[in-house]
Amino acid sequence: MFNWFKCFAGTIDLANLFPLATVDVMLPTSLEDVEKGITPPPAVQHNGDRQFGTTGNRRTSVVSEVGKQHAVYCRVAIIAVGFVCLVAIVTLLWYYMGWIWGLQALLVAVLVAIVASGFWRWFYIATITCPRDIKALFRYIRLLWLVKKLQRSNATIADVFAEHVAKTPDKNCFVFEGRDWTFREVSDFSNRITSIFHAHGYKHGDVVGLLLENRPEFVAIWLGLSRLGVIVPLINHNLRQTSLLHSITVAKCNALIFGESLLEAVEEILPTMPSSVSLYQFNDAANGKCQSTAKDLTTLLLAASKETPSGIQKPTHHDQLLYIYTSGTTGLPKAAVITHSRYIFIAAAIHNLADFKQNDIFYTPLPLYHTAGGVMNAGQAIIFGATVVIRKKFSASGYFPDCQKYKCTVAQYIGEMCRYVLATPPSSSDRGHQLRLVFGNGLRPQIWPQFVERFGIPRVAEFYGATEGNTNIVNIDNTVGAIGFVSRIIPAVYPISIIRADPATGEPIRGRNGLCQLCKPNEPGVFIGKILPGNPSRAFLGYVDKQATDKKIVRNVFKKGDSAFLSGDLLIADERGNLFFKDRTGDTFRWKGENVSTTEVEAQVSNMAGYRDAVVYGVEIPNLEGRAGMAAILDADHKVDLQALADGLRKALPSYARPLFVRLLTKVDMTGTYKLKKLDLQNDGFNPDTITDRLYYLTPKGQYEPLTADVYGKICSGEIRF
Repeated sequence: MFNWFKCFAGTIDLANLFPLATVDVMLPTSLEDVEKGITPPPAVQHNGDRQFGTTGNRRTSVVSEVGKQHAVYCRVAIIAVGFVCLVAIVTLLWYYMGWIWGLQALLVAVLVAIVASGFWRWFYIATITCPRDIKALFRYIRLLWLVKKLQRSNATIADVFAEHVAKTPDKNCFVFEGRDWTFREVSDFSNRITSIFHAHGYKHGDVVGLLLENRPEFVAIWLGLSRLGVIVPLINHNLRQTSLLHSITVAKCNALIFGESLLEAVEEILPTMPSSVSLYQFNDAANGKCQSTAKDLTTLLLAASKETPSGIQKPTHHDQLLYIYTSGTTGLPKAAVITHSRYIFIAAAIHNLADFKQNDIFYTPLPLYHTAGGVMNAGQAIIFGATVVIRKKFSASGYFPDCQKYKCTVAQYIGEMCRYVLATPPSSSDRGHQLRLVFGNGLRPQIWPQFVERFGIPRVAEFYGATEGNTNIVNIDNTVGAIGFVSRIIPAVYPISIIRADPATGEPIRGRNGLCQLCKPNEPGVFIGKILPGNPSRAFLGYVDKQATDKKIVRNVFKKGDSAFLSGDLLIADERGNLFFKDRTGDTFRWKGENVSTTEVEAQVSNMAGYRDAVVYGVEIPNLEGRAGMAAILDADHKVDLQALADGLRKALPSYARPLFVRLLTKVDMTGTYKLKKLDLQNDGFNPDTITDRLYYLTPKGQYEPLTADVYGKICSGEIRF
């Protein structure tokens, strides 16, 4: 009998059969906890002698494999004996008392079995999350219906836009610096672009880079080029020299369109730019001064026809449309491929899942060369015929006044924007707007409630996604801090998962069968999306650089031969399937045997320093394992209160997560999408002989004191210990 139980136990994975009943359940973080800056704690998982997870109580002993096996056999034996007893009782009652008694006994037996097995928890979670899941399912079906319809008709972006031009030619498409651009005006401008470049011999498959600041012409130019099948790399206008040249050459541009304000940046790289790249300069006025080798695009537009030229090779639904570059927090930017179908899917996904309306007025201060501003927001005008208000450059003090002025109903944010806006003085526009929701990614849980309360925001649609990836999710139910969710009822509907991985490298941790392992609730892991080629929602088109593409694909995930997009981000799913961003792989560092999330520590440091820019990273100390935490804080006005900072961090963070070193900066570098750069700071370390900024270290008394050359030497020699 024992051998039968042993065989039975070997064929059943109880953890998979009853996933919610076989793990230590931790309830989701409450709103009060989030206000205190407490995020959902990950459970501790053991893999041999190595521990993963950053918080929670630690077991003092590791159960031996033999003990675990015996525990499983005993559980199976108890379940089997209990099952036999229940069957016997039901059978006897049915036989001797009749079918009514027997049926009642059967129902009671089923209920007892469910409770005893722990499977009741699944029903509880299913009941709680069912309304959310059904709402999301209907929106997802609506999205797929639209995508399939446009795919069947082989529609391009220009085709979809033309339908809105025909329906509402005089409706505002874009609003920019007080000027209204109707759908007809945008269409006429883009048709002139088509005519010019068709006459100049550009054809399907050619590549024309676009280097221009935020303005309606930015969208109209690439829209016009798309009719020819020309691929348009959207180049970050903040780049200079090596990075700018790289963005042009890696995309193999045949030509470059640039604005007159960026002439100096272009002239800096002209000597090293390939001679085959033709230049087109776009000026604010016709017949303006141009670079000597560049064509005057503004003057050419005056003579160009606003009718679509004949004889052009029309692109297809799956042809390449744009190259959108990664933000470049480390290394040189990589060009991600965006097809017509991909553009439609991204814009339509946020539209449907966040429940946008065609009559919404959208506000974006984000760069149009990036997916968030150029696809998710501008795409609402192109794909859905909405009105989009474009701002040339983000202004924290101008954010809500703009929304109020233009009567916007939906506003966009990204990265640290919300923190900057929250740090502005109170004004009448704080609640004088008509916003019904804000959407974006990067609103930290630590300031989420304060932001919503102060500015009277009814809904926050925080989303998560990568330009090139297929792991796109949206918070649809206003759960504070969540970036989306995975259904606990039917997780296979949208095949995204969190797998166990090394937080330092992002490398998946595989089981004995060589396949990846799913994380349990509240266990941090790397977010992945299953790749299904040909499916716009599951495809991974990658980068122009094939080698860079291959690095983002993990193979043999849950079965031999399958593959998934590796996001490189560490996420946590709570018991209800809500997903919370934890950190970037590589940003997490280990200190005192604990994994420290730089994202979480940065949020607390920023809050304690009056919402200032803060970067947290790990630095090596000689002869000590791991990396010690260091915080670099922007303090150009010398107003950071180090005592208040130390006191606040002592209350908010565990001892191992408190930064041991502080560097007060006079400036901080950020990407165009308001992500903080930290690689250079990390490489600098904490040596006062090579760093001119003010440096401090955390003393045993819990105070930050100046880090001098003498103190640095004592730390390196081990005389000062941490």
